[in-house]
Amino acid sequence: MNPKHLFFVLTVLVFFSCNQTKHLYKIEGKQISITDSLPSNSEIDSFIKPYHDHLNQSLDSVLSYSADTYTKEDSPFNTAIGNFMADAIYEQSNPIFKKRTGKDIDFVMLNHGSIRSILSKGNITIRTAYELMPFENTVVVTAIKGEQIKELLKYLTASSKAHPISKLKVTVDKDFNIVSAAVRGQPIDYNKTYYVLTNNYLYNGGDHMTFFQPNDTVYSLDYKVRNALLDYFIKTDTIRAAIDDRYMQIE
Repeated sequence: MNPKHLFFVLTVLVFFSCNQTKHLYKIEGKQISITDSLPSNSEIDSFIKPYHDHLNQSLDSVLSYSADTYTKEDSPFNTAIGNFMADAIYEQSNPIFKKRTGKDIDFVMLNHGSIRSILSKGNITIRTAYELMPFENTVVVTAIKGEQIKELLKYLTASSKAHPISKLKVTVDKDFNIVSAAVRGQPIDYNKTYYVLTNNYLYNGGDHMTFFQPNDTVYSLDYKVRNALLDYFIKTDTIRAAIDDRYMQIE
């Protein structure tokens, strides 16, 4: 339907009898084509303008500065922007989780597809956060054990996308067999329960990440991923992201 968008208007005709009982008489549909040729309504435009201008002023408020331009396509294993987002969300979320539970989040697993924009060199605004994360996804922490950790690693290494991770380090050989896997610098203990940060979409099986359930426990932090990014931007003067060795391939 591009470039035209179609709206369908239903007209319902109702027959009224003497005793005011309503009976459906007929339903009619009418197609109205919406194009950019439709004239604007100055009265509506004047009413909306103050709200439109105020919203744009708020969205363009400068929070931080990006030292370079970062994109999610700059590496097949881990990307600067993915590393930044996973680390930032961990840093903002872990104090909340620890205050509520007395425990630390062990590592972060997000998805490549959730990064919806590049991070351009220059000023970072509120609008930047909405462009990076336009969804209303919230932070959740799930407690999962060895078999699910194995499934998570299998998913990560089988993927052709660089999914953002933090506090997790994985090395694979040329055939993508796992050479080593560690959490917070310690080899993974598959008999242990790990607290993994993700978002509610992935927790519920989005992007085929079915390994978060079943679990021992799940904690909702009532904290949007976007808000975690905003809070990180506010407290950090300059963003310097980098590709590193958290997920790498060796010969």
